[in-house]
Amino acid sequence: MFKSTPPMGWNSWNTFGSDISEDLIRETADSMVAAGLPDYGYEYLVIDDCWSLRERDSQGRLTADPAKFPHGMKAVADYVHSKGLKFGMYSCAGNLTCAGYPGSFEHEFTDAATFAEWGVDFLKYDYCYHSPLIPGEYLYRRMGLALENCGRDILFSACSWGADETHKWIKTSGASMWRSTGDIFDTWESIKDLTRQQSALLPYNGVGCFNDMDMLVVGMYGKGNVGLKGCSDIQYRTHFSIWAFLGSPLMIGCDVRSMTAETKKTLTCRELIAINQDPGCRQPYRIQGIWANNDMVMYAKNLSNGDIAIGLFNMNAEKTVARFNLDELGLPHSTGKTLSMTDIWTGERAGTANATVSWELAPYDCAVFRARVVDQP
Repeated sequence: MFKSTPPMGWNSWNTFGSDISEDLIRETADSMVAAGLPDYGYEYLVIDDCWSLRERDSQGRLTADPAKFPHGMKAVADYVHSKGLKFGMYSCAGNLTCAGYPGSFEHEFTDAATFAEWGVDFLKYDYCYHSPLIPGEYLYRRMGLALENCGRDILFSACSWGADETHKWIKTSGASMWRSTGDIFDTWESIKDLTRQQSALLPYNGVGCFNDMDMLVVGMYGKGNVGLKGCSDIQYRTHFSIWAFLGSPLMIGCDVRSMTAETKKTLTCRELIAINQDPGCRQPYRIQGIWANNDMVMYAKNLSNGDIAIGLFNMNAEKTVARFNLDELGLPHSTGKTLSMTDIWTGERAGTANATVSWELAPYDCAVFRARVVDQP
């Protein structure tokens, strides 16, 4: 399935892990709609690992665990669809999934047909317990081909964690998104590490095959399957801003049934989602800045209407000042142009002096501007 902008939705793994059920999925679908999340672009509801029995049936087909999903997956998919959402599931390129359930290795076409029969719209495809004798590019091409011949449009979410130089071959597989990193955890250290890894991978993101930085941990507050330490609301806002700015798919990982007002405010920032979903999907680029370092990360991205998105991200526990020259953005003083800059989060205006911008950031905080090119005063 071809996607022209990064997919958006919700995935069960970060909060619930193996503790999933038909009731949970129904309640989550209800809550997504009640919170208005589809109005912001969140359309996929995805069940991750641990949904099946430990063995295939006599016909070699995957079977939903009747204790967790007593009415079967077709009924769950139908309920999700009845709410106006799209339904996603999980499998793996190995003999087993990461949690030890049957994987799709050498059952790719059978499983793709099963998913199509159930009404699946999205498949997350993991990389545990895969054959060390077969390169990953062949395993992902197999499932990509199976999905494209199953008779239903199913978005292929490749989750090989960036292993085996995924960036070099993933676009040959038919995947609409690809995991470029290992798993995220609900800690600032994890968010910072995944952000650091993206710098070299930005050229491999783009229309039709988006670089997936893993599911969001916004609003988890240390609870759930990958909860660990938890983060502050400011850290979550910066986390969401980086994922959105760099063009990652936005897959919510918290329990949407109990979102705080601040969590919802972060996840539904229309201006930031608009940058993530900009139809140009242009590659962000690193702003080198003045006296910058790895704890003061700055990016810019040209938007399809001529605006420039500018993201300033303080990854450190100390207050800092972001400084950069407009020449890096293609606007030296000689052009007679400058930028009109307003922070998406606060509404504050940023001034420019001598073609230079300076902006103070609190610990772990960020500023994201949608800047217009204007004439110099």
